[in-house]
Amino acid sequence: MSAWHRFDSPLLPVFQERFEQRWGKGTAPFLDPELHEEPLPRAQWINADTGAALAVVPVWSDDDDIRRSFAVLYLPPAGDIWLLRPGITNYIQSPRKDHITLRNDAFKKAVDHAEAFIHGPGGH
Repeated sequence: MSAWHRFDSPLLPVFQERFEQRWGKGTAPFLDPELHEEPLPRAQWINADTGAALAVVPVWSDDDDIRRSFAVLYLPPAGDIWLLRPGITNYIQSPRKDHITLRNDAFKKAVDHAEAFIHGPGGH
């Protein structure tokens, strides 16, 4: 049995802390619950044995919060943050049905990539 478990509480603050330590203060508006409502959809896992964590989150820049993509962020137990590349997961944030479908497809692709990282290819 895997030590990795889904974590459905709000994003761990350590994601934002480590992201900004690595790429600079203010570079993670998508991880800051004080600046925006919680970005959805998202998925998170924690490894109970090692303390590592993994998250799939929508990302954008301050100058364009309409064009987004999904990132897979890995927090190794020893510190730092890794950005895992799930491939192209771009979408437009809007209420249009075709945009929501593209967003959901991009999210599924990023979650599949995260689960393959946790369990190995074909292991989930």
